Amino acid sequence: MTEALCKRLLDEYAAVRDSLPADVVSPERRQEAIDALAARGLPVTRDENWRYTNLRPLERARFAPAAAAPARGASGTPPPLPSGLDLPAGLGGFARYTFVDGAYAPELSSPREQAGLTVRHLRQAPDGAAAQAHSAAVLRLPRALPASSGLPEARLALLNEAFATDTAAIHVSGAAAAPACVELVFVALAGADKGASYPRIEVSLDPASRLILVERHVGADAGASFVNCSVNVDVGRGAHLTHYRLQRAGARSTWLDTLSAALAADARYGLLAVSTGGLSARSTTHVQMAGAGAQLALSVAALGDRQQVQDHFALVEHIAPRTRTEQTFRGIASGRARVAFNGKIAVREAAAGTDSRQSLRGLLAGPEAEIDVRPQLEIYTDEVRCSHGATAGKLDEDMLFYLLSRGLSPEVAQRLLKWAFLEDVVAKIEIPELRRQIEHGLAGQMADAASLKELL
Repeated sequence: MTEALCKRLLDEYAAVRDSLPADVVSPERRQEAIDALAARGLPVTRDENWRYTNLRPLERARFAPAAAAPARGASGTPPPLPSGLDLPAGLGGFARYTFVDGAYAPELSSPREQAGLTVRHLRQAPDGAAAQAHSAAVLRLPRALPASSGLPEARLALLNEAFATDTAAIHVSGAAAAPACVELVFVALAGADKGASYPRIEVSLDPASRLILVERHVGADAGASFVNCSVNVDVGRGAHLTHYRLQRAGARSTWLDTLSAALAADARYGLLAVSTGGLSARSTTHVQMAGAGAQLALSVAALGDRQQVQDHFALVEHIAPRTRTEQTFRGIASGRARVAFNGKIAVREAAAGTDSRQSLRGLLAGPEAEIDVRPQLEIYTDEVRCSHGATAGKLDEDMLFYLLSRGLSPEVAQRLLKWAFLEDVVAKIEIPELRRQIEHGLAGQMADAASLKELL
């Protein structure tokens, strides 16, 4: 980070510091985060695990949050959604909470009470018995990563920690006959020159509890927002979390994301992400398998076209024995896009009996496109079973010939092969309604979309 950029970052923080809500992040924690970020600096492409990301927008972005801008009005009411930007259809049985430019929008939300589920936005502190339950949940969250971790890839979480304007805090307590179901929708409206959007999520599951969480990020088609998202997840002993993350930011947006998670003994975490939006999108994931028998299924699908950059970094640390990770990535780069996935598995000394598998595949669909898939293994103990496979190439010529011989046009045949490639991830979505929405969205982003949608 240049001296000029560091000074601008500190000046913008000083200008809005007193207006940032203390019930979201305390002033002391905000100051610690901004000091740490100033000391470590923002990432640059010279950093090994950031070399695929387009970081030039950071030099021009305004870091002060759009949610604190006077344009929102004294009441904090978000601006109306622009014409042409429709929120995704709600899912049956899910409670929906919508945030616009990082601040809760009750008029766009539809809360729904469910057994054992507490959902709060922290811009205004909860009170009474709900406050006590919420406070207990927040104290269990792995807060150390954003505020004080030395992990270089997590530095952008410090930016969120310093400027966050609201938080979606989810706590699930006790075992129930059915999992709690929550949908979070984050809408980015403000342009990067007006201010940044800081979505922030904290999830805590008590032992044996269950949650299905759908997290959506959307923006106007021509939007040029700057979004910096932070997610903290704590999955208690024997708890199950299914987490779908869908990123469809505006076509000229910069979307940066940091997710940190800790899994207790026998916890299950299914994390599935689909990334198609933004001009420059980077997602950083850090999962700690802290309890014996914990299991993680991480699946990512990324689709890049024109000059898009879709970059994913995932670090999974196996700390306890008999933990298991299954990692799947499918990415397609068309036009002049760059799609990258860097998956690192670290097996620590006490993690005997670890089982980890990686399947990373990229598809080149344009003469100027670029695919980078990079599996990494660091193993510090014996008695483990770790495997990985990584490939990047063009469409299968034999399969293409087969479809052409059946009378399909070259364009439709290519779209079908791309579709089948992404279905390795999309087919894992267990909610039929959501899976159909995602399939239609992916089809709509591919050329000759009409012929694909006829087959859905």
